Amino acid sequence: MDLVKFFHMNGGVGDASYLNNSGLQRMGIMKTRRIIEEAISNLCKSNIIKYPKTLVMADLGCSLGPNTLLVGSMVIDEVAKTSQEMGLNPPEVQINLNDLPTNDFNTIFCALHEREKKLNTEKITDVHYSPPSCYFTGVPGSYFGRLFPAESLNFVHSSYSLHWLSQLPKLREINKGNVYLASTTPESVSKAYYEQFQADFLQFLRCRSEEMMVGGRMVLTFAGRTTEDPRGEESYYYLWRPLAMALQEMVSEGLVDEVKLDSFNLPWFTASPTEIMKLVEIEGSFTIDHIEIFDVNWEAWKTKKYDNDNDNDASTDDNGVGHAVAKSVRAGIETLVANHLVKQ
Repeated sequence: MDLVKFFHMNGGVGDASYLNNSGLQRMGIMKTRRIIEEAISNLCKSNIIKYPKTLVMADLGCSLGPNTLLVGSMVIDEVAKTSQEMGLNPPEVQINLNDLPTNDFNTIFCALHEREKKLNTEKITDVHYSPPSCYFTGVPGSYFGRLFPAESLNFVHSSYSLHWLSQLPKLREINKGNVYLASTTPESVSKAYYEQFQADFLQFLRCRSEEMMVGGRMVLTFAGRTTEDPRGEESYYYLWRPLAMALQEMVSEGLVDEVKLDSFNLPWFTASPTEIMKLVEIEGSFTIDHIEIFDVNWEAWKTKKYDNDNDNDASTDDNGVGHAVAKSVRAGIETLVANHLVKQ
């Protein structure tokens, strides 16, 4: 399964699109807002003697939709705010939006065009607010390899991306009845998943260590777990167990081949904080300033009770939380399921 060739969140603006079903991921970004703003503020203040002319950031695994521009807007606003506090003109901001080549970059570029039109027509009411000039670039490619010139990035951000593996691990045993790690998963399968995550994350860190400038900052948000057992229900129950049950029902109805289902496993690994800290220490290029565990609540997402955010997420309809979860899962993994299971 060559993930680079076909894996992407559902594109477009339709009912099943990631654009309209990414409210949960938006909640995660809003929960990390303070960390992002502190990172940008500290980055600017650390260069007070030689204030940067350009601040270059990369958003890795940007996908599409309102979340794609949300972090960039946070960075732009914090650069303007910090520059004003320091009595300096803000640096220009270069924002590199990265995802796999099959990502719907056209929808992103259309959103950027609409953003520019809106900014050009709106009047800035705060006479002291001086927004920096900002330039966006699309960078297709896998973040498990080099994407940028050496020492060219000041800030790296990635949200809800690094739990995806670069490829499915090679399994010596069948993960019968499951599509991810579960209590019935053989130990060899669990070990293979961790080894793949370890190789991927170490490679990610090595590449970023070459691309980032000395003193740069990085904010990474993972789907993770609080327990040390990757086969615990925490990692499986809410998202993947219902999917596995639905697929098993489709096998019983003759809609899906059982052999195909037995060989279908998601390229996903939810790491624990201990595992993340250990791998950062092994790689050796970075130090961790802050690590935090937080929950995102499906019910809060469904009822729009998160951080005073008022987007028009289409998944917050009146069909219940279960329906919203199903649409979110579909928006994220439909290409994986279709590529592997759908009969030709």
